[in-house]
Amino acid sequence: MPLVTTTEMFKKAYDGGYAVGAFNVNNMEIVQGITEAAREQHAPLILQVSKGARAYANHTYLVKLVEAAVIECPDIPIALHLDHGPDFETCKSCIDGGFTSVMIDASSKPFAENIAITRKVVEYAHDHGVVVEAELGSLAGVEDEVNVSAEDSSYTRPEEVEEFVSKTGCDSLAIAIGTSHGAYKFTAAQCTRNEQGVLVPPPLRFDILEEVSRRLPGFPIVLHGSSSVPQEFVKMINENGGKMPDAVGIPEEQLRKAATLSVCKINIDSDLRLAMTGSIRKYFADHPDHFDPRQYLTPARANIKAIVTHKLIDVLGCAGKA
Repeated sequence: MPLVTTTEMFKKAYDGGYAVGAFNVNNMEIVQGITEAAREQHAPLILQVSKGARAYANHTYLVKLVEAAVIECPDIPIALHLDHGPDFETCKSCIDGGFTSVMIDASSKPFAENIAITRKVVEYAHDHGVVVEAELGSLAGVEDEVNVSAEDSSYTRPEEVEEFVSKTGCDSLAIAIGTSHGAYKFTAAQCTRNEQGVLVPPPLRFDILEEVSRRLPGFPIVLHGSSSVPQEFVKMINENGGKMPDAVGIPEEQLRKAATLSVCKINIDSDLRLAMTGSIRKYFADHPDHFDPRQYLTPARANIKAIVTHKLIDVLGCAGKA
């Protein structure tokens, strides 16, 4: 099966009450861990690449890694997506370079300018058989080259979504309902502590999601900044020389609820980075005399596969939906 767009994926997800996982990739081991899990769970899959990943690994290498995954996983649909495209030129480069989906993120611009930039990308993408994700509202946090302060973040305004989608022609819409980029999504002051002393972030704004869904019936919604920041990997990092106090993510039960509504795509990034970093730190602590990358990247890849398997089954609900 060749690379696909997300159109059919999202239609099935919307009707089926589940979400497709969109996992950021940077190297071979991450691609392998994600795709092996999706293949075994027979789940649809979005592999996405950020501007930072293209700068790190090179566009051609990343595309060829994804093409290799398609060959190894012929029975599941895989889309290749640009995450947080900052401008028309970056989106055009990815469209021309084999991507089947791009995101244009002009959410920091005024509403009319966001529409104009998004519309330009949509027109070019649709002429080349590529779909477009856009964004309204701004998520706080830091991830790759996305850096938005809490003061500059803003919830999506439901009263704007109909005009935005109508004027841009975008195929899916990322909205801001309280998720946040990166592993440090919330300060301790923003959270409460449960009986076990664990920090609990403020709940997502499902009222905004439900109003957006009412205004855009059948239209696929996307959540960014949705990593749950698994505490077992935060602990693994901290026990092996790291310093990540108070790294808090989105509770998985809230993501599962969102997936049963109109959210058809949930982005997951920091969880995989934490799994890889924790695995490598532990491996070197246990084997200080080892130096072969194959040795320490093997358990890292295995832990990425395990966490993606869990997400596909228990959070996204897309296992068996390919």
